Amino acid sequence: MTYALMISCIFSWLTTLGLAIAVWALARQIGLLHERIRPVGALSLGKSIKAGETAPRFNLPSLTGGSVNLGGASERGRSTLLFFLSETCPVCKTLLPVLRSVRGREGARLRVVLASDGEVAAHEAFIAAQRLQDFPYLLSREVGLAYQISKLPYAVLIDAAGSVAAHGLVNTREHLESLFEAQALGVSSIQAWQASRQAAEPSLYQQVH
Repeated sequence: MTYALMISCIFSWLTTLGLAIAVWALARQIGLLHERIRPVGALSLGKSIKAGETAPRFNLPSLTGGSVNLGGASERGRSTLLFFLSETCPVCKTLLPVLRSVRGREGARLRVVLASDGEVAAHEAFIAAQRLQDFPYLLSREVGLAYQISKLPYAVLIDAAGSVAAHGLVNTREHLESLFEAQALGVSSIQAWQASRQAAEPSLYQQVH
């Protein structure tokens, strides 16, 4: 009986060890896959405005008070993050804390402007419910048309000189952060940067031969 119990314990320990090794190997493979398949960042969908072009100029009233100038050089030398959203978009709502976080991190270097269209009353209720009174809030169909916004949430990063630095569809914090990464790298998008890197690297065939 004792011998059988000992064999059973040894078998149990060997099984546990085998499972641990399998989990470690799987985790390693996932890590390698993560390194090879990196986030591509915000997906650029706009066709009329490209990175590097001058941002369209607007002067519009804000639902939260005052007026907002878009485009043109910033007197304060700060960039503008123009965030297109809808009061009925659930993903937009999840990104509102991210916008606050980014604005707090960037400080005086960044202005965050919210933009949408629709009924004034619905957006005023949305502003109150989400406590967005400290954000400039534009209600303008013309701004959306200028950037050909077809999907939400969408963000446009305009630099201090009034040029579009980067823009794209943003569903996560990583997508939003990729716009700033693209601006820092001096590229239109993270996709463009990764494509240029891949083009510069030797092909697999050349590495093998």
